[in-house]
Order: sequence, then structure tokens, then C-alpha cells
Amino acid sequence: MPYSNQQRQQLRRQCTLTVPGFKTLSPAEEFKALAAWCKAQHAEADVYGEGGVLSAFEQQIAALLGKEAAVFMPSGVMAQLIAVRLYTERAALLSFGLSPNSHLLLHEQEAAVSLWGLHAVPVGSRLRPMVASDLVAQRQALACALVELPMRESGGLLPSWEELEALKAQAARTNLPLHMDGARLWQCRAFYQRSFAEIAAGFSSVYVSTYKDLGGMAGALLAGDAGFIAHARIWQRRMGGNLYQQTPFVASAMMRFEQRLALLDDCFRRAQDLALGLSALPGVRVNPAVPQTNMLHVHFDAPAEALNMARDEMAERDRCWLFGVARPTDVPGWSYVELPVGDHLLDLDNPRVVQLFEQLLARASAAR
Repeated sequence: MPYSNQQRQQLRRQCTLTVPGFKTLSPAEEFKALAAWCKAQHAEADVYGEGGVLSAFEQQIAALLGKEAAVFMPSGVMAQLIAVRLYTERAALLSFGLSPNSHLLLHEQEAAVSLWGLHAVPVGSRLRPMVASDLVAQRQALACALVELPMRESGGLLPSWEELEALKAQAARTNLPLHMDGARLWQCRAFYQRSFAEIAAGFSSVYVSTYKDLGGMAGALLAGDAGFIAHARIWQRRMGGNLYQQTPFVASAMMRFEQRLALLDDCFRRAQDLALGLSALPGVRVNPAVPQTNMLHVHFDAPAEALNMARDEMAERDRCWLFGVARPTDVPGWSYVELPVGDHLLDLDNPRVVQLFEQLLARASAAR
């Protein structure tokens, strides 16, 4: 009988070997580490988003991204909805552009439409990053265009630096504001070998996550010019996102910020090495073939249900956790898993990981 989600989480906690992501602490361990960090830093709390370490972190991220100001918000969904709202208000247009596989289209219950009656216009292909020719081909008037760097649903794909600069130039020629969905922007520096400010230059606003890769409890930052962020704070209040105190969320990201950023180059190289190992297995394809960030999608010639059951069996018997969830692909009988590469994989060599996935495929085949 398949495990429930709760049972599956318990299985994962019992595993002594984990492949995806970064090592995490228990709530008790996390709060202990957080208390020690706050004491060492003489951290002061914010009140309704003002003062203390929160304001200091906003200034740090704004400077890192080359923007005038930034505001911390409890979620990326809120940050991006507010950004879209501001651009459509400014332009007096209901339409905005975004990738066909944008988070706003796939995972937010049509929030932009339901809340404000906006029209999300798919731009470009779901199989690759948005490029300048996609903007040229677009005939609808848009208030802004959302560009995701990197594209999660395509395995962490990025445009080349030349393609990215051409996209920025095309948007500038038509006075189209670009907003970056940078939930995983921290992963991009290793590929581009440029600063975050250089990557974000040409974008009117940028959203970044404080828990993806950074390991914070929750939260996001929206960065842009001072007027844009001042207006964003008004909408944050209107949407109930201006919590009385947000210091725990911010401090949990701050205390490991520099350490995690420093690890991502190693994680990027490990992802590329892992792709070489896994792609040698029969019935396995990796996308991208050469990873561009510290994440990749691994495609299997096996049904998702069989892979998930095999994963659970190995977790119970061998105390190893191989991936989050297998999902069906557009090709019948094939499925894929997302593998974010964190410090777990820095401690595991390819022969061991490949062996585990060979066992997974053998179990999944036997189940069929």
C-alpha cells in the first residue's frame, strides 16, 4: 500500500543517506542555532517590518542586486503579485507577459486573475528561457514581462549571457519593464561568472527567495527603485503581509547567507559531474545534458508510480532517500525527478549515487 505524505516525511527523516538538497536541522536545533546567532550578532527585532536585522538585510540585498531598495515579504507569491500589480497600475494595462511554465501560471491558483482580473500572456516557449525574439513576436501590449532565472520547470535552464543582454536591450527599446523571477537567482552566478548586480542590471525589479538554497525558514525580498519599493510596502500592508515581527524568518537566512552562497559554486560543479554519471545509465536522460545551475531534471524510462514506490521501499529498507517525487512526462511511460544539488551530494561520490539509482530502476522494473 502506498505511503501517505505524512508517513513519507517520516521515512525521509529516518534515512541516514540523502541525495537531494541541503542538510537541515530539526526545529529544536534550528531555534538553538538561531538564538546563538542572534546573541552573537546582538540582533534587534523589527516591528512591522522596520528596524533591526530585517532592515539591515533589506539594505544588504538591495546593494547586492544593484538596486536602490528592497522589502522583505513572507512569501515569493506575494512579492511577485505585488510587482505585477504595480506595473499594471502604472501602465493602465491588464496584461503582463511571462513564460508558459511560470510559477504564476502553474502553482498559484490563478491568483493574478482571481484577485485583480489581470491577464497573464504566455511569451516564448515552455522548453527554453525567454529571449529577445519572443518579445519581438509578441503582439499584445504588456505592462511588464516576468523572466525566470533559472527556469525551474526546465531543469534550471538559463539563457546565454549574450541572449540575456539581448533580451534586456529589446525590452529597453520598447520601454517594457522586466521583472526577474529570481527565486533561484543565487544559483546563476556560477554559470555566468558575473556578480548578482550585473545579472540583475536591466531588470526594473527582482524577486529572490530566502529559503531556496539559502535555508531560511520562509520569505522573499523584492528589490527595485525606491519609489517602486515604497509603493510595494503599501500593497504588502493591504495584503496582510506586514507581520508584526518577521525577524526569525530573516535571521534564519542571514545566519547562513555567506556560507550557502560560497557553497553554490561547488554544488554547480557537483551537478555537472552527477549528470555525467547518471546519463550513462540505460533508460536515463538528464536535462540539461550539461547542468547550468546546481539543479537538474532526471528522466527515466519508467512510470512515476513505480519510481515513487521503489523510492519508498529503498528508504524503508536501506535508509536512503533519493528524490522528492517522480512525475509523469509528456512521453507515456516516462517520468522525471528534480534533483537540487546541495551539500548532501558534496559528501557522496558518483559510484555510490549511480549504484543507488541502478537499484531504484531495478526495483521499478520488477514492479512493472
